[in-house]
Amino acid sequence: MVNRIVGLFTVLFLFIVFNTQAQEAKFNTAQQKFKNLSYVEAIRNYEAFLRSADADDKNLQEALENLAFSYRKVQDYKNAERVFIDLFKVFEEKLSSEQFLYYAQTLASNEKYRESQRYYSKYGQRQKDDLRAQKFTVAYMDNSAFYKDSALYRIQYLDAVNSRQADFSPMYFEDGLVFVSARDEGGIVKRIFMQNETPFLDLFLFPDTTLLSKPVSADPNAIASLSSSGPSKASDTDNWETKFSIEKDIEVDEFSKQINSKYHEGPVTFFKDYQKLVFTRNNYSKGRSKKSKDGINMLKLYSSEKGKKKWGDINELPFNSDEYSCGHPALNSNDSKLYFVSDMPGGFGGTDIYVVDYINGKWGSPINLGREINTEGNEMFPYVDENDNLYFSSDGHAGLGGLDIFYAKLQNGRIEGELENIGYPVNSEKDDFGLITDGDRSEGYFSSNRKRGYSDDNIYAFRRKCRELKLLVHDAETGYPLANVEVRLIQNGINQALFLTDSDGKMSTCIASATDFEFKAYLEGYEVGGVSYGTMSLSQSNKAEIKIYLQPSKLPIVRGTIRSELTNQPIAGARVLLKNSKDDSEVAVITGVDGKYEFQPQKKGKYFVSAVKEKYATNTEEIGKIKTNKSKNISYEQNLGMIAEGDIFRIENIYYDYGKATIRPEARKSLEKHVLLVLKKYPSLAIEIRSHTDSRATSEFNQELSNKRAEEVTTYLIKKGINPQRLISRGYGETQLVNNCTDGISCDENKHQQNRRTEFKILAVEQQYSKN
Repeated sequence: MVNRIVGLFTVLFLFIVFNTQAQEAKFNTAQQKFKNLSYVEAIRNYEAFLRSADADDKNLQEALENLAFSYRKVQDYKNAERVFIDLFKVFEEKLSSEQFLYYAQTLASNEKYRESQRYYSKYGQRQKDDLRAQKFTVAYMDNSAFYKDSALYRIQYLDAVNSRQADFSPMYFEDGLVFVSARDEGGIVKRIFMQNETPFLDLFLFPDTTLLSKPVSADPNAIASLSSSGPSKASDTDNWETKFSIEKDIEVDEFSKQINSKYHEGPVTFFKDYQKLVFTRNNYSKGRSKKSKDGINMLKLYSSEKGKKKWGDINELPFNSDEYSCGHPALNSNDSKLYFVSDMPGGFGGTDIYVVDYINGKWGSPINLGREINTEGNEMFPYVDENDNLYFSSDGHAGLGGLDIFYAKLQNGRIEGELENIGYPVNSEKDDFGLITDGDRSEGYFSSNRKRGYSDDNIYAFRRKCRELKLLVHDAETGYPLANVEVRLIQNGINQALFLTDSDGKMSTCIASATDFEFKAYLEGYEVGGVSYGTMSLSQSNKAEIKIYLQPSKLPIVRGTIRSELTNQPIAGARVLLKNSKDDSEVAVITGVDGKYEFQPQKKGKYFVSAVKEKYATNTEEIGKIKTNKSKNISYEQNLGMIAEGDIFRIENIYYDYGKATIRPEARKSLEKHVLLVLKKYPSLAIEIRSHTDSRATSEFNQELSNKRAEEVTTYLIKKGINPQRLISRGYGETQLVNNCTDGISCDENKHQQNRRTEFKILAVEQQYSKN
C-alpha cells in the first residue's frame, strides 16, 4: 500500500513538473515571437498559455499585457478589449500607467466612449504631464462635435481599387492614383511580413480616376455599428460605403519594378511635374538591407527621377538614419518643402511630423513642427493641399478612436487658428489616414480599416454633398437673357470660381452644403449685379434657381490677373485693392486659384491698383484717370506680377569670359534693365547676388572666381545708388551646374558659358534699412 501511495505521488509530481515545463515552454515561445514582432504567432502562443494557466501563475500578468498589446498591433480591438477586461479584473492595482492609456484607446476604437473617458481620466491621474488624458477626457464628455458635419459628405468604397489585402495611402499621379498595397502579385515566391502575416507592401497604379463612375448600390456590410455611448449619426446611409463601379474593365498595375523591392514600399509623393518622386521604403538599397543596433530594419526616404521609359536611380535622402525611421513624405504646392514622419530623437512622442526645405536641388535640415501638431502619441501620413494647408492623422489629439484625420491651416509654414478634427463620416472609431484632397476639401480620397478592421485597410473616395443651382442673368430693362456674363462665386471675400452664362443667360453649378456665397455678375455696358445665396437651411432635395438683373450702365470695368513674376502662374490669396487717389476711397477683393480680379469704379478720379500678399513684394500700378460719365463704357486691363521671398531669377546675358570676373559691356544693360529696375521699384527689397562658374579649373579656383564675380555685380549696383545693406554677394563655384558639363565631360564653349551665370534671389520683401 505504501509503495502504491509513493508511486501515485511520484506520478502526480512528474505530471505537475511536466505540466509546469510545458506551460513555461508555451510562455517562452510566445515571448520570443513577441520580441521578434511576430504578433500573430505571439497571439497564438499566449492564448495557448492562458488556456491552461493558473490564477497564481507568475507569468500571467505579463502574458495578458503582451497579448493585449499584440491584438492592438494587428488592430483586433474586440479581442484586445476582452484581454484587457481580464487583465484589469485581476491586476489593476499593479499595472503601469501605459496600460490605462492602451485600455482607454481600445475602448474608443470599439466606440465605448464613456468607458474610455473613465480610463483616460485614470491615466491622467497617473501621468499628469501627458496632455492626451485631459484632451480625451474633455472630448468624451460630449463628443457630438465630431458629428456636426455628418450630413455633409458621402463616403464611397472603391471596389475597383481595393483588394482582399491592405490598400492605403493614395496619391495623385497624372490622371490616376498611386497607392500602397499588400495584394498578391502572382509571383511564385510569397513575401510575407511576419508582424501581421500579410504580404510585403508595394506601390500600385490605378491609371485613370475618371473611369470611376457614379456610385451603385449601397454595401450593406459596410455600415458601421452604432454605439449607445455615441450620438446618433445621420440616417442617410449613403454617407457610408457606397461602392464605385467602373465604366469598363481596367487593371491595377504594379507602379514600377524599379521602385518596388522585396521589402516594404510605403507612401509616396510626387513633384508637380510628375517627373520626380520621394517614397518610403525599408532600409534597403542596391540589393542590401541594413538594421539598427537593436536589429530593426527602419524606414527611410528615397528619391527617384523618371527617365524616358522607367524610373531611374534611387537615392537616399541625406537626413535618414539606420537608427530611426523616416517616412510618409508630402511635398507642398511648389515643391519647396517636404513634410514627413519620423521617430528621431528629440520628438514629442512616438512619431512626429517634420518639415525640411528643398531649395535648388538641396535638402535642408529637418525641423519639428512643434507641439501644436505633435503630441505624446503618433502623428502620421501628412498631406499638403494646393493651398499649402496640412492634413495628417493622429492618435494623440482628441478623436473618435484609432487614428483620426486633422486639418491645420498653414501660413508660411506656421499654424493659423485652431487645429480641426475633420469629423465623421471621414473619421470613424477605427484608423482613418492617408487623406488627399483639393484646396477646399470638396472631394478626395482616404484610407481606413473600418470595413473589417484588423490590417485590412481600404481606400475610399469622399465628396461633399451639394445643392443644384441654376442662375439666370437678364437685362433689367428689356428682360432679355444676357450671354457671356462673367459670374463670380465669392465666399468670405475670396473669388472661388468663375462661370460664363450661355446663350440663354444661364449657368448651372452644384453648391457645397452648409456654405454661404455671394454671386457677382460682370458684363461690359452693365452695372455689376450681385446676389447672396446660402445652403445652410436647405433640405437635401432642394434645387434652387436664382436670377440677377443687370442695369445698363456706362460705368467702366477694371479687371486683370495677378501672376508670379518667376513662374507666370496665377497667385491665389492675393488681396487686390483699387484706390481712388482723389478721395482715398478703396475697394478690395481676394483672388482665387485663377488669380483674377474685377472692379467697377463708381466715381471718377485717378486710380491705382495694388496686389498685396504676405511674403510677397506689394506691387502697385497706375491705371490713370477714369471718367464714369462717358457715353461709352470702357474696360481697363491691368495685370500685376508679384515677387516672393525665395524667388530666384536668372539675369539674362550676364556672362563672363573664361577665368575672368569682369562684367562684359552687354551685361551692364541687362543689370540695369532687370535688377536695378526691380530694386528701385521695390525699395524694401533685399537680394542675394549669386554667381556660378563652369566646371573647368579646380573647385577652389572656381569658388574664388565666383566670389569675385558676385562682388563685381554688387559693386556695380552700389555705384548705381543701391544701398549696400540691401545686397549680399555669394559665389557658388561649380556646385550648381545647369547641364551635365562636369569634370571629365567634353562640352563646347556655349554649354560651358551656360554654367557661367549670375542670378539674384529675393531674401526679404519688407525690410528697413539705414540711409547711406
